[in-house]
Amino acid sequence: MKILIFGASNGIGHQLLKLALDEGHKVTALLRYPEKLQITDPDLHIVKGDILDLPVVADVIAGQDAICVCIGIPPTFKPVEVFSKGLENVLTSIDKNSEQKLIVITGIGAGDSSGHGGFLYDRIFKPLLLKEIYKDKDREELLIKESHTHWMIVRPGFLTNGSRTGQYRVIEDLTGITAKKISRLDVADFMLKQLKTPTYFKRTLLVTY
Repeated sequence: MKILIFGASNGIGHQLLKLALDEGHKVTALLRYPEKLQITDPDLHIVKGDILDLPVVADVIAGQDAICVCIGIPPTFKPVEVFSKGLENVLTSIDKNSEQKLIVITGIGAGDSSGHGGFLYDRIFKPLLLKEIYKDKDREELLIKESHTHWMIVRPGFLTNGSRTGQYRVIEDLTGITAKKISRLDVADFMLKQLKTPTYFKRTLLVTY
């Protein structure tokens, strides 16, 4: 499979890149700073560029079987547009008749998952430090859901650097649910399994222990 990853230098995207290469997939990573990725592999193609650069995005998306958007930014008090504007470029670059799969990582607090992170996260951490980020993640999710693509939105629980267990819950109906922890490796595990055997596309999911 040919897999394109946005945000492969760290976090979930980095773990997905390593798992995909281990399984013999062809991986393309679009990176603003390619030097940050200290991995060499004959099946890895690194492209210098930015998700906000439409011509570059269109070029790297062409010919891919799957597109995985795993970008993230540090907490900020400034208005944020990178998630929605970047996704606009991705959606513009996917042909309307394409069978390409799109998996996008957003997070707990986006869309109807607001209020499912627990007291400290919902009442203190998110409103104080992540307010602008989640405004844009809301816009991003709306764009995805209104698109013509074969999409899946993944909202991980609270991320850890734990091991790959393959044992986690995949939840669509959040009634009565509070997100727990999940390792970045297990989120990547779920994404890769879905690319190989799709069962949750056109759905928005919490992945948590």
